[in-house]
Amino acid sequence: MLTEPDALTPELGALLARAMFPDPARIRRTLESYRSDPERRIFAWTLEGRPVSAAGLRPHGQEVEVLHLGTAPGQEGRGYARALLHALAEHLKAARVVAETDEDAVGFYRRAGFMVTPIPSRWGRARFGCTLTRP
Repeated sequence: MLTEPDALTPELGALLARAMFPDPARIRRTLESYRSDPERRIFAWTLEGRPVSAAGLRPHGQEVEVLHLGTAPGQEGRGYARALLHALAEHLKAARVVAETDEDAVGFYRRAGFMVTPIPSRWGRARFGCTLTRP
């Protein structure tokens, strides 16, 4: 079930941190931006009231930019993140959902129906732009 929590809880923060560079100081700063930046929003996919997947995003009119997407350990591969992205696109009436990712997650975005294109990288690892266009 799609939910938009009122606040960033430690549980949601842990899910989002799974999609971040593993630097504790950087993770703290990024999570703080979800508390302080009114343009950043968090959505979760919940089962029995507990979040199993979370997405941090920034809406831009008819486009939604996925900034972070994480799923609880042991819950990967069950379709929760895909369901979350499609449900939040519908909920926000987004014409497009976009994300930038690396080789570790590009397969997920392809399987979720996103068009994937290679993009230049600042980090020396392959990067991909992912776009889901909705009717």
